[in-house]
Amino acid sequence: MSDNKKVSFKALAWPLFDAIVADAPMRDLNPWENGEYHPDYATLCLLLGVPLHLEANTRSGVPALALDIWVAYELRRGGLDPDAVWPRAEAPRVVDRDVLRLVRALPKKALGNEIMTKLRSGSGVGGVATASANMLGKNYFKQVDVIMSSWQTGPELMISTKRMDSSFGKNMQNRVEESYGDAKNLSLRHPLASIGFVYSLRSTAYDTARPQYLWLVDLLIKLGREDDAYDACCLVMPEWEGAGPADEGEVDEDEPVISPDDVEVEDVEEEPPVEDVDAVLAALPVVSLRHDLVPDEVSPGRFFKVILEGVLDASPISMHVKARELRRGLKPTS
Repeated sequence: MSDNKKVSFKALAWPLFDAIVADAPMRDLNPWENGEYHPDYATLCLLLGVPLHLEANTRSGVPALALDIWVAYELRRGGLDPDAVWPRAEAPRVVDRDVLRLVRALPKKALGNEIMTKLRSGSGVGGVATASANMLGKNYFKQVDVIMSSWQTGPELMISTKRMDSSFGKNMQNRVEESYGDAKNLSLRHPLASIGFVYSLRSTAYDTARPQYLWLVDLLIKLGREDDAYDACCLVMPEWEGAGPADEGEVDEDEPVISPDDVEVEDVEEEPPVEDVDAVLAALPVVSLRHDLVPDEVSPGRFFKVILEGVLDASPISMHVKARELRRGLKPTS
């Protein structure tokens, strides 16, 4: 990496995000108990602390990315194929699992390592591996934040995420309206896919923008009841001391997607090494969650229960075997 090239916030954040997910104590524990899904909130709080530590603004995409990574992590905890859930826990973040199976079957000392290096860097692979995923809806392409898909099945699960930490009265309605239209667009082309919406709202909204908070909660509940839009909606309300990510406008991912090739390419080579990841993670700003401000109908536990059961109900019993076993409280056979 050249000395005069500025390192992006995402390049700084990915090693920290990856370390948090890799070392999560609940990573391999069954999230299901007595038919209810129990999310790993401790890991979410750590992930939300990364953009605060980096002082990453909203336009960097890092504050929203923390939410995407947690949602994908929970889906993997629920037993879905780690290679099919995007963003993956390692680079390349978005690549079809059949491509990975092919590469892994190649001799590692020959083509295998070389091709995997290219996939991880996103260079010279013709868009096969990227850092974002665009899906064609009924009328237009839409970048989807968290997705499970493959060549054989098409998209089985699509989740949009939004985050608002300040300026609650400025863009809240616009963001929800855009997401509602996107859900209609996607569901009309992919009616069997489970489609969800996760919204992160800083807890200060409850005190400083109570009408907007009440409006959002009411709307999320209603959106989750639509037959041809979202199967479930989720609200998380993080709380921390001090300022939050600077609101400098929408991130680039919210720009219209004209072509399926309009994707972000992640250059892993640009990720600078972190000398002492454990020390950095230990010093992350403390983030907690206000569960008392989140109604049951939009709680994360209910959200993942509905989304995961929707995937299982819409697929043959021979698919997603691990997820089915975990759902039944059994020890996975694979």
